[in-house]
Amino acid sequence: MLNKTEIRFCLDQMAEMFPDAHCELIHDNPFELLIAVLLSAQTTDVNVNNVTTSLFKKYKTPEDYLVVDLTELENDIRSIGLYRTKAKNIQKLCKKLIEDFGGVVPETREELIQLAGVGRKTANVVMSVAFNRPAIAVDTHVERVAKRLAFCRWKDSVLEVEKTLMKKIPEDEWSVSHHRFIFFGRYHCKAANPNCHECPLLTVCREGKKRMRKAEITTNTT
Repeated sequence: MLNKTEIRFCLDQMAEMFPDAHCELIHDNPFELLIAVLLSAQTTDVNVNNVTTSLFKKYKTPEDYLVVDLTELENDIRSIGLYRTKAKNIQKLCKKLIEDFGGVVPETREELIQLAGVGRKTANVVMSVAFNRPAIAVDTHVERVAKRLAFCRWKDSVLEVEKTLMKKIPEDEWSVSHHRFIFFGRYHCKAANPNCHECPLLTVCREGKKRMRKAEITTNTT
């Protein structure tokens, strides 16, 4: 596990690499962000943005999603994975928003996770991005980076990763660190081909050092 000095080094290096890291889901308000994050499960932000370009022109309010048949909404998001389940959740979510929250997206995690299709990760994204509340949303990139850099243990669950990061990162850096972890994982420490050979964090990354040693052995034996 990294010590405090090494953690600070990692956070500062990621800040230098990705000073403008931000949410890449295109949205104009908390409601659009909520829908976009729900749609983003098991797909890319690029795919979501391709769909929401037209979706958000057609549907402006929770009421708009409820006046169409489910099959119509399914067709509107068909190019995204799990579109049937997501369409059902969107309509359930909108009904709940109207009935229990006056059509307004709530700001707390406890309220957000009452909505269909909204888990802790989605709630954390909405809290952080839409309402500027400190939160760390652990997606596949954040989890991979946290474990490779030994911020936490390989066997930790997603919730354990989140809680560990919350302990080790200053609260006023939670939200921006979340985005920097995502950018670092999405564009540099990629799942299949991480850029270990040119990584400024290699000196503190045991996973990266292992990969470099294996690459060196492979090169020397061929």
